[in-house]
Amino acid sequence: MITLKSPREIDAMAKSGEILAGIHVQLRDFIKPGLTTAQVDKFVQDKIEAAGAVAAQIGYEGYKYATCTSVNDEICHGFPSNYVLKDGDIVKVDFCVDLAGAISDSCWTYAVGQVSPENQALMEVTKEALYKGIEAAQVGNRIGDIGHAIQTYAEAKGYGVVRDFIGHGIGPTIHEEPGIPHYGTKGKGLRLKEGMTITIEPMITTGTWQMKMDNNGWTARTRDGGNCAQYEHSLVITKEGPRILTQQVPEG
Repeated sequence: MITLKSPREIDAMAKSGEILAGIHVQLRDFIKPGLTTAQVDKFVQDKIEAAGAVAAQIGYEGYKYATCTSVNDEICHGFPSNYVLKDGDIVKVDFCVDLAGAISDSCWTYAVGQVSPENQALMEVTKEALYKGIEAAQVGNRIGDIGHAIQTYAEAKGYGVVRDFIGHGIGPTIHEEPGIPHYGTKGKGLRLKEGMTITIEPMITTGTWQMKMDNNGWTARTRDGGNCAQYEHSLVITKEGPRILTQQVPEG
């Protein structure tokens, strides 16, 4: 079921998103070689709780952590652990903030120290693909327009677009209808309406889009071992265009 959000609900989600975005801004300086991904997770959880909010992912379908910290070839749902971040790694930090029942969701990819030109290019293309998708999230457009914009941009640059994990509706729960694939056909799918709140979160790879699962049943990684980047925003569809609820200031 798709629920269109009221102005009051959207304002509440924007406050949640402001907290989330602020933590991502702080992560830019925090993440560095020598830290473990468990330390990154603790940093995020502490910041969420200090803001009077709740780390919404803890306990969600049995998940134990405040964040997903996915390194290099890990596509998503990487467990925070004693893995020590190394110079040249890229790490995707994905988390949700629950502020009095209003949930926001955003992932960002961080360069650890100095990364290779290949990793830098992957990050730049993935971020631009996110904004291509957001530009297509207009009242009257269809869900396929979002995926088409992302897919055509990324594939024209020579990258793969992950099919197995997609964006989604968001609100009082983390995952709501509709699903938002990052690939698709222009003019196909559900029509976008004012008041819909969704995430757009493309996962872009250096090689194949196909994935394999780790034995933990959560963590997905690229089948060919190539690296993956991801950027995600929560947004609301408005008559004036898409309004990003997790916008970082300044943008990172």
